[in-house]
Amino acid sequence: MTNISVYIIAYNESEKISAAVNSVLWADEIVVADSHSQDDTAKIAAEMGARVVQIDFNGFGELRNRAMDACSHDWIFSLDADERCTPEAKDEILKTITDPQAVDAYYVPRRNYFMGRWIKHSGFYPDYRQPQLFRKGTLVFKNDPVHEEYSIVSNHPAGYLKQPIWQFPYKNLEEVAHKANKYSTLGAEKLTRKGRQATMTTALMRGLWSFFHMYILKKGILDGWPGFVIALGNFEGTFYKYAKLHELQSNWHPPASPPLK
Repeated sequence: MTNISVYIIAYNESEKISAAVNSVLWADEIVVADSHSQDDTAKIAAEMGARVVQIDFNGFGELRNRAMDACSHDWIFSLDADERCTPEAKDEILKTITDPQAVDAYYVPRRNYFMGRWIKHSGFYPDYRQPQLFRKGTLVFKNDPVHEEYSIVSNHPAGYLKQPIWQFPYKNLEEVAHKANKYSTLGAEKLTRKGRQATMTTALMRGLWSFFHMYILKKGILDGWPGFVIALGNFEGTFYKYAKLHELQSNWHPPASPPLK
């Protein structure tokens, strides 16, 4: 019999964790890798039957590696707290892991829902992020703070499943701005580790290119206002990533304020 583990990474996801766990109750094991949430994320997950492991957050790369280590079974399916497995994806996953001809890792398409509609362009569908179904030991992540790079340890190329899972990337417009701020900080840290340099002109040009790439080249314009908001959020995140890198390198300090007597 072939068994499968699901791991879900989470931090302060009390509003989302229940739906995520509900969508994978068919798995033999559910591991929630929680980074010491300050809300009820861990409590809710445990009450639903998931095994909660607490992992200090030192970047998403290390977090995913430790989450995979906590899984018990030969096959692993990864799910983020803002994702949902669909019945069609579940059936395809279970069929795949029992197939004698199965390869070691598979990309899974994602359908993104935002501002009341399914996003069909903007590079958001099919949104193959990283292999999400794989044999344990096949996937290794670098210790990147964000947008973690990975290596597939296999003699075979990765496969692609056909049935999509769902993702709800932003709960509301406030979360668009929050994620742009959070990930730009982590992105600046990643660029610093790579020895990259930036100026404010670099930040502006990178930001403008990211908006053009997503809104025009990736046809986000066809997604209406949601496409515009996504592209604008991408501009903001990219601009601040390089602006924060420049800030770190400039090491600005306010002028001294001597005591006035």
